[in-house]
Amino acid sequence: MRLSHRHISVSPRPLRIAAALAAAALALTACTGGASTAAADRATETAGPAVPAPTPAPARWAECGQGLDCATVEVPLEYADPDGEQIKLAVTRHRATDPARRIGSLFINPGGPGVPATETVASIDTANDTGPYSPDVVARFDVVGMDPRGVGKSGAVRCLTDEQRAEQAAENRDPTIPGGKPFGTLLTDARTVTKGCLAHQSPEFLASLSTDNVARDLDQVRAALGEEKITFYGASYGTVVGPMYATLFPDRVRQMVIDAPVDTSLWQNDPLRLLDDVARSNEETLDAWFRTCRAEGVRVCAFGDGDPEAALDALITKLEAKPLRVPPAEGLTPGGTLDGAMALEAVRAAAGNRVLWPTLTAGLLAAQQGNGTALHFLVSRITVAPFGGPFAILQEPHNAVRCVDWPKLGKLSEHHAAAKKIAERGERLGSRAAYSALNCALWPVENEDRFTRELTGAGAPPILVVGGRLDNVSPYHWAEAMAERLENAVLLTREGVAHTSYRTSGPCIDAAIDAALIDGKLPADGTTCEAVPPATTRPPAR
Repeated sequence: MRLSHRHISVSPRPLRIAAALAAAALALTACTGGASTAAADRATETAGPAVPAPTPAPARWAECGQGLDCATVEVPLEYADPDGEQIKLAVTRHRATDPARRIGSLFINPGGPGVPATETVASIDTANDTGPYSPDVVARFDVVGMDPRGVGKSGAVRCLTDEQRAEQAAENRDPTIPGGKPFGTLLTDARTVTKGCLAHQSPEFLASLSTDNVARDLDQVRAALGEEKITFYGASYGTVVGPMYATLFPDRVRQMVIDAPVDTSLWQNDPLRLLDDVARSNEETLDAWFRTCRAEGVRVCAFGDGDPEAALDALITKLEAKPLRVPPAEGLTPGGTLDGAMALEAVRAAAGNRVLWPTLTAGLLAAQQGNGTALHFLVSRITVAPFGGPFAILQEPHNAVRCVDWPKLGKLSEHHAAAKKIAERGERLGSRAAYSALNCALWPVENEDRFTRELTGAGAPPILVVGGRLDNVSPYHWAEAMAERLENAVLLTREGVAHTSYRTSGPCIDAAIDAALIDGKLPADGTTCEAVPPATTRPPAR
């Protein structure tokens, strides 16, 4: 019996702090507005003959909050069969606060894959200057978020029951072994996930969740909004969506900024190497926290009494031998147990975001004294990681997208070799990364027309690429590779530690991105923005 996919909204509104962490082929459509013939011809290289997509109906908006409108847009499940089954995509827009000077629609993708863009748009707060987009941008654009197919309110992928998810998350993990569990247990977990995916969604729906389809969906939403061109800001995985769109529809791009880029060549061709790069980057940001703690001295950073590395190792060993019970704390944590593996996950999440360094320092000091609340909070509320990690409600859409984007990873020997390589480096955070793509080895559907053409954005306007010197998810050399691969791009470098740069790294970055989005003015290639020096015990200045 054929199972139908289900449209399930499962993700709570993410915390603003989580957004700072992550905040994961076709017959090219000749959609409304007329794609260039050259672009259509290029797309057939891997996607087969072009098939016209249906003209979407105009979006019918309904007010859904202060300055917010919501709508659904129907798009083909398969663009090769544009008149076949249709699926509904959730779209939210924040209306431009200065409509007389409105430029158009700014489409955003906050990453993941798996983070709902509609919730990011809904988090815009015009009452202060701390939101995800600057007041100038919010004034000049309708900010539009489309939950990609399989994400958020656009039929969020569900593979586990609440009980199964809780069981897997609660299972004991050992930070000394690759993957945190015996391989047989990891394999059983992966089988449970993949079997559950088919119990909740149709194979056709799961096979359709690729980024090239997301880009085509984005173009359908553009047409439904009546826009001739889009302005686009993408962060993390959104930097795969943006170049994909620019490659498929270069003449429909007004301006584009990609922040914390993914190496799209690794994404398309060598995901195990991509995950190895992420593991290295996690370690580099932790090393930066260690260096800063030592440099500040024990009167500022008291953890470890001058040797934070040894102190962390000792704390993890102690917590593994005798985990801390964490009582519930309203607004912070539901309570539970803090063992060494969970503490390392908290360290990984917080070390990669300089805003969280004071929380990390306080949490480590408290855990030494037997209080695990702060570290447990970091794990239970904000560890939604773009390329792997513990099971969370966003992890299932995350897996579903990357497993159909990536080449088949069915040989377990490849996963063993990748895990061994990570383990041999002896890094503190390596266990978490090992076997993090195991679900894709058993993925129950195959994307038969997987998009493999290089994402160059040929024909699109110059794209601003923003890379951070120390980024725990998107290493700097990925930004360099992205700027080199795109036909027309400018690289802007942010010093310091963070994943993504916009609205978290000071006025130099914000001004450059605003100028690119609003006026199409890009900085000189190679421009560097200095960062406020991070500190382990006080929040960084904006």
